[in-house]
Amino acid sequence: MTDPIWRWSATRIAAAVRSRDISAREAVQSCLERMAAVNAKLNAVTVDLSEVALEAARRADRAVAAGEALGPLHGVPVTIKENVDQEGCATTNGVVGFQNVIAGSDSPIVANWKRAGAIIIGRTNTPAFSFRLDTVNDLRGRTLNPWSRTHTPGGSSGGAASCVAAGITPLAHGNDIAGSVRFPAYACGIVGIRPSFGRVPAYNPTQAAERSLSSQIMSVQGPLARTAADAKLGLAAMATRDTRDPWWTPAPLEGPPLPKRVAVVTAADDLAGARLHPSVAAALVSAAKWLEDAGYEVVDDRTPGFSRAKELWFEMQMPEFRQFMLPMIEKEGDAGIRTAVRFMLHNHPAPDATRYMRALAERAHWVRDWTLFLDRVPLVLAPISSEPAYEQGFDVESAARTAALWCECATMMAVPVLGLPGIAVPTGSLDGLPMGVQIIGPRFREDLCLAAAEAIEARAGTLTPIDPAW
Repeated sequence: MTDPIWRWSATRIAAAVRSRDISAREAVQSCLERMAAVNAKLNAVTVDLSEVALEAARRADRAVAAGEALGPLHGVPVTIKENVDQEGCATTNGVVGFQNVIAGSDSPIVANWKRAGAIIIGRTNTPAFSFRLDTVNDLRGRTLNPWSRTHTPGGSSGGAASCVAAGITPLAHGNDIAGSVRFPAYACGIVGIRPSFGRVPAYNPTQAAERSLSSQIMSVQGPLARTAADAKLGLAAMATRDTRDPWWTPAPLEGPPLPKRVAVVTAADDLAGARLHPSVAAALVSAAKWLEDAGYEVVDDRTPGFSRAKELWFEMQMPEFRQFMLPMIEKEGDAGIRTAVRFMLHNHPAPDATRYMRALAERAHWVRDWTLFLDRVPLVLAPISSEPAYEQGFDVESAARTAALWCECATMMAVPVLGLPGIAVPTGSLDGLPMGVQIIGPRFREDLCLAAAEAIEARAGTLTPIDPAW
């Protein structure tokens, strides 16, 4: 029996539409049917754009019939996270008070995917202010992980990850300032790439003011997919220049060959003191072996470490957060985000201005050290978290649990500080939950990360799409 189109990869759908083996309408209709079948259980897609998507599919099919030039995502169904501007839609960011913030034009990521031919069938859930690692808010409710109704789908791109894992779309948009692409990908058993700072343009026309400095240099847009090949396709389409982003950099998507060396992170002092859960350690061992089998040299070479870079995330972000975001969260935030933020601030009392400026300056030291290391060993295989996927509510238990959480996620949080690319790739499942690893590479060498992810994927296979496990 032929697989339904909703099970196909984005790469396969795009090729089939281009060759006229299927129509864009057939692809969209299949994904809409899948959404109707499973989304009520998951609450991953919070805004249904079926009618708009079907009209876009008709236009896409007319373009094929007319022999027009087609973009790399022509006819591919996708979703967009509710925290970026999409013309005619509310940029709610998971906040009740933002329901009437209607975008008059598209953000760069939406514009780029549309130009590439992607068809947006819905918008996905995010926690309030996109500032939690669990996806729940008072406006849209809780998003569930298709693997387990009691475990988090991750955050803040939890709706996007749940959507892709369940087969609603083969590609989804997310963004990542502290792990918000990679952690949901890990929790849902899919691929998620956080590009280098400057790779993908970003800007929200609805924004009332510019973001704080550390948010500007640490937050990036990236795709979530079921395969590394689809992540590569989605990233390339995202990365087109947009003059509204002054940080966008015209770096090539493919670089020169580098030695296929990879270092594996296992030492406790590289992980902010957190101990690796045995299943996480086993995933790293398996991934390292598969990379060796694929021709990579696994070297015993110690990285500059993640602990201090993780601390710099807080030392740079928290002073700005208190000034830029906290007043709005206190005014508009739901109980969940206020609790999560209270525990975070308890662990990071207000610093003085000198400490903040020193943290911004010190960042250059760690970026330099990591650049020198990656010049010698181009890839690092690391955990995303030292623990398997958490149960819901893990970030609102207590201040002490929150402090431990950020240590467990040190490898994930250090990457934004360093401006490096990182990709989450599944390695299998254990006790009904997906497992995975993170591959970190030099700045603007997403191609190296993707190639290593494909080597792991070739052995681990793909874990999704799956039906909700209840």
